[in-house]
Amino acid sequence: MARKPNFDFERQERDKAKAAKKAAKAEAKAAAKEQAAPTPQAPEPRD
Repeated sequence: MARKPNFDFERQERDKAKAAKKAAKAEAKAAAKEQAAPTPQAPEPRD
């Protein structure tokens, strides 16, 4: 016999998984941006 669906709980679980995936992706993107960004250099003085 099939179980009774609990739509609210299932939706909360999907939303929680989606938020965790989005946060992990944003963290990875920020880390990649930090690593790829060149160090800022001072402009050479003009004489």
